[in-house]
Amino acid sequence: MENPGTFKILFIINPISGGKNKNSWETAIREYFQDLPHRVEMYVLTGKDDTGSVQYRIEKLQADRVVAVGGDGTVSLVAKQILGIPVIMGILPAGSANGMAKELGIPENQKEALDIITGSCIKCCDVIRINDEDLCIHLSDVGLNARLVKYFDESKWRGMWGYARMVIKALLRKRLMSAHIVSDDRDITTSAFMIVIANASKYGSGAMVNPVGDHSDGLFEVVILRKFPVLQLFKMLLSYKNFRPENVEIFHTKNVTITLRRRTHFQIDGEYKGKTTQVTATVLPAQLQVLVNS
Repeated sequence: MENPGTFKILFIINPISGGKNKNSWETAIREYFQDLPHRVEMYVLTGKDDTGSVQYRIEKLQADRVVAVGGDGTVSLVAKQILGIPVIMGILPAGSANGMAKELGIPENQKEALDIITGSCIKCCDVIRINDEDLCIHLSDVGLNARLVKYFDESKWRGMWGYARMVIKALLRKRLMSAHIVSDDRDITTSAFMIVIANASKYGSGAMVNPVGDHSDGLFEVVILRKFPVLQLFKMLLSYKNFRPENVEIFHTKNVTITLRRRTHFQIDGEYKGKTTQVTATVLPAQLQVLVNS
């Protein structure tokens, strides 16, 4: 548990996330804490047994706070390691997609973001258990956006122009899915370009997919995006505007099973998971304590 006034803080740094140079973040962390009484350690992810290495360092330091320095994938990795133990998570937005940080109002300014790490404003967030083995902290989906995540991962292009190129590529290959969706109070069969399991409101790009999203209401939303003109889809994936309500169905639930007629692209928190024919999801209420802006 935390000692009054001082914390043991472990920073988990993803060196290959997009966004700011990681050396810049490491320097900012060292300079920020050099005259403060907190005990600080940094661990740079290697891509080899990161789960075991992070767990070991949390236990060795007996960390009070563990901070993800990266994008949504890094946030998800850290969250999985501290779920169910009395450790508070922080986020420094250092990725190419910082959807969770944006959702929680964490600024990109390094000094302002680090002020939150030593602050006392904490939000208890829900997480979503996916297929009994994965966790979703932010947004998961099947269909169009998951295909886009795959293309972006495989591409050397980065930044907004790179993202725009991959949006065009994904839209040119879009196809309707046939899905059977069973939730707490619904049983429907539908066609859609994309089905989202949403614990938040918008993607890291800023595209608003779930205006009613709330991290801490004990529910998540299923968002069904049906037929869209290509130009409208392009604008929505690259802007902060809401998806048009006449083409979207959104409902709250605690559980859902999505069964697809054909194998379809699937992603969780920006991590491409391959193709699947079924996704199950269950909310785990208030499982994650996250430092947020006051």
